[in-house]
Parts: sequence; structure tokens; C-alpha cells
Amino acid sequence: MPKKAKPVGSGKEEGPVPCKQMKVEAAGGPSALNFDSPSSLFESLISPHQDRDFFSREFWSRSPFLIQRDDPALATYYGSLFKLTDLKSLCSRGMYYGRDVNVCRCVNGKKKVLNKDGKAHFLQLRKDFDQKRATIQLHQPQRFKDELWRIQEKLECYFGSLVGSNVYITPAGSQGLPPHYDDVEVFILQLEGEKHWRLYHPTVPLAREYSVEAEERIGRPVHEFMLKPGDLLYFPRGTIHQADTPAGLAHSTHVTISTYQNNSWGDFLLDTISGLVFDAAKEDVELRAGIPRQLLLQVESTTVATRRLSGFLQRLADRLEGTKEVLSSDMKKDFIMHRLPPYSAGDGAELSTPGGKLPRLDSVVRLQFKDHIVLTVLPDQDQSDEAQEKMVYIYHSLKNSREIHMMGNEEETESHGLRFPLSHLDALKQIWNSPAISVNDLKLTTDEEKESLVLSLWTECLIQVV
Repeated sequence: MPKKAKPVGSGKEEGPVPCKQMKVEAAGGPSALNFDSPSSLFESLISPHQDRDFFSREFWSRSPFLIQRDDPALATYYGSLFKLTDLKSLCSRGMYYGRDVNVCRCVNGKKKVLNKDGKAHFLQLRKDFDQKRATIQLHQPQRFKDELWRIQEKLECYFGSLVGSNVYITPAGSQGLPPHYDDVEVFILQLEGEKHWRLYHPTVPLAREYSVEAEERIGRPVHEFMLKPGDLLYFPRGTIHQADTPAGLAHSTHVTISTYQNNSWGDFLLDTISGLVFDAAKEDVELRAGIPRQLLLQVESTTVATRRLSGFLQRLADRLEGTKEVLSSDMKKDFIMHRLPPYSAGDGAELSTPGGKLPRLDSVVRLQFKDHIVLTVLPDQDQSDEAQEKMVYIYHSLKNSREIHMMGNEEETESHGLRFPLSHLDALKQIWNSPAISVNDLKLTTDEEKESLVLSLWTECLIQVV
């Protein structure tokens, strides 16, 4: 049986823990990732550990997790995800400094950016890499590398959160970035060569922002080890880290896969509170009463205002206890709008053109691409505030653009989906919660409504006739 990986650090001032204390010995089994489902993909990613529930309880958002594997087949697979030589073909497609690629080096504890202007050329990148010992950082390589698209799309389904990535290629005897922490959960996959890592206790646990930390402030590393091809490292938001390629070795290539940015309970509370207030204000006249005169002009909150807000929050909490519907105003939609489309080895026609039989009243239908769809109830966006009624919105990512994933192209991002009256909610839940269902059994008043609903979903490629 493989040993269980141990959390890093006890909170005491100790020397670096040798890597063998975190190591999980390889125990045979499949060496390729399993793409049958989001869960199987994640389990194969942390193979041979494979107990994702234990990982979630003991390590996720708590402690670093390292798997060092002596598995040549897996090392070969990892190496195929990205190589230094892949930069040549990518540059020929059009790569730009800043947007697609950064060239940098850590000098005296500070990040020195060596970017040129405009388009990046492979010969210049290679020159900076060889002569200046600069690290090459490629942003969001899943836009170009199919297997990373395939991995990250499944991980977005598994986590229910956006998953980005960066590739770092560092020459021997060099370091790209100073000690820092991130606002994301991080998985490191070592692809080529070896890299020396040092991890430190967080100064800001579960940080919500990126920050560089000075060497004199962070103390001694809690953990120190070398990553080799096929190895995997995870650490939570806020974990201070730095990594270098030792002198005398070949260059190092690793991919950083990151997730859970702005995906905390605090973010979810901010997202849902507006819906709770919207509903409560319809029934509670005190919530519709005006605030005291000149309250907004006060430098400090008054005791009366603080007491009233506290009372309102308690009433909202009581109301929440008795409801099954928690309305997400933005997070669900933002996730679906910005995530990767389903992985497709072909031309993706199945994502944009409905196929199979046209659904009829006597048809049996089932949902497809369920992990790429969200159903939410929101106030009608087309009505004024005074007349807003709730509508059922269905958003999906089938038509999303892989080429702009995680690139911040808000002007190029649009939502895809459908809108239905609230009276259709029960019928939609039937479709969502059933492996397959007869159209005739949908909880709608008329046959026309039933056929219209499934036809709309079929046109968007969200259901199929079985």
C-alpha cells in the first residue's frame, strides 16, 4: 500500500523537512490520466494516493501535498504537455510580450522583467534564456495545447471554479520569481528537468491577493525538496514559495495549474446577500423604510444604524434557514461565461449544431454536458426595478472561446443560454435530476409548453432524444 502524504509543518521553528516525509511511493497501476469523469481525472492526477476525499479533508486549503513518483510512463506523459521546443511553433502563430509571454529573472530578491515590445520571436526568447538566464513564462497555454485544455476543462467541472495555468521554463542556475504567495490554490506538474522548491509558513493564510515577500521576513523554509518529471505538488492560497533550477542541471519546465480565485465563502455571501434582501424587502415593510436623514453624510456609523443593520441581518439569517433557494446574482454566470468549452477532439460541431431526433411530446430526453450548464433564478433583467419578476436563466459554456480563456478579454466574452418563466422551474428540475424523462411527464400545464421547452433546450444542444 502507498504511504499517505503528510501535511507540511507543525508551526514550530524547525529546519526544512526532508522530502521523504511527504513522499508517496509509486505503487504500480495506470500511469495515464483517466478522463472518464471529473472525479476520475482528479483521482488519477493525485495517483497513487487516489483518495480524493482524504485529500479534501486533510490538505485542501490547509497544507501542501507532494507526490514524488518514479514512473517513466507518467514522466513521458507530463513531458508531452509542454516542452521548451514548443515555443518555436507557438511564436510562429503570433505571441506577444506581456499578453502571452513574460521574460523575467529574480535578481537580489526582486523580479526583473526583460520583456521587449510587441511580438515575441523564438530566437530572441532563446537568446535571453541562454545568455541572460531568464525564465520564460507562458500565459494560459491551454489556449494552444489540447491536452492541457482537456485536463483543465475536466478540473473546472470537478472544482466548479475557473482553472488557469502558466508554464515556467527556467535555465540551470537561475530563478524566475522572488518569494511570494498567490490568491489561488496551486497544483505544480513537473514536465522537464528538475526544480528546487522551498515553501514557508503563510503570513496571510488563504490570501485574497498576490504579494511578494522579503527573504528576511519569511524565515526558514518549512519544506524543501526537488521536483522531477512526473511529480506533483499542491499548496494552498497564501503559501509563500520560491523555486530555482540548480546549476549543473538541464533546464526545468513546469506547469502551474491554479483555481479558486475569489471563490470563498465571503465571495459567495456577497453574491447571494443581494438576492436575500431583494426577496425580503418585498415582504418586510421595515426594509423598505427610509434610512435616517443625513445618515450618508456621517463620518462614523451611528449606534442606531448599527443596531438596525444587526437586526436586519439576524432576520435575513432566520429567513435563510427556511429557504431552499439561494440566489446567486453573479458567481454562477461569471463562472460559466469565462470557463473552457467542453473538450472536443474534432471540429466541435456537436457543441453548436443540434443532432439526432427532434424532441416531440412522446420523446424521452436527457440532459447532456450537465457539468457545463448552470440553472439559476434571477430577477428579470429586462424589466424595471419596480416591476421585476423572477425568471429562470440557463447559462452554458458550449459556445465559449478557448482562445480567450482566462485572458481578461471582457469585451469578447458573452453569455450563452436561455430564459424561461418561473413556472417552468419544476419541469427544468425534472430534466436536471433525472437520467432520462418523458417529455409528456414534465410538470407544465399544456403540451405546447412541454414541446416548446424541450425544443429550446435541444436547439442549444443541451438535451438529446434517447
